[in-house]
Amino acid sequence: MNRSEEVIKRAQSVLASLRAKREREARRRKEIFGRIDTSKPLPVPSRGVQLSLNLQ
Repeated sequence: MNRSEEVIKRAQSVLASLRAKREREARRRKEIFGRIDTSKPLPVPSRGVQLSLNLQ
């Protein structure tokens, strides 16, 4: 096996390991964030309501 074939094989193995890691992390995120219960959305103020902003 010459040098270029070794480099290609090593690059393919690195890509495969990165893909596996990305898939593991995606499954973990799906599991964690799938358990988070989202509450009902916040009420939207009616039009024309201006909220005060205390800048001091």
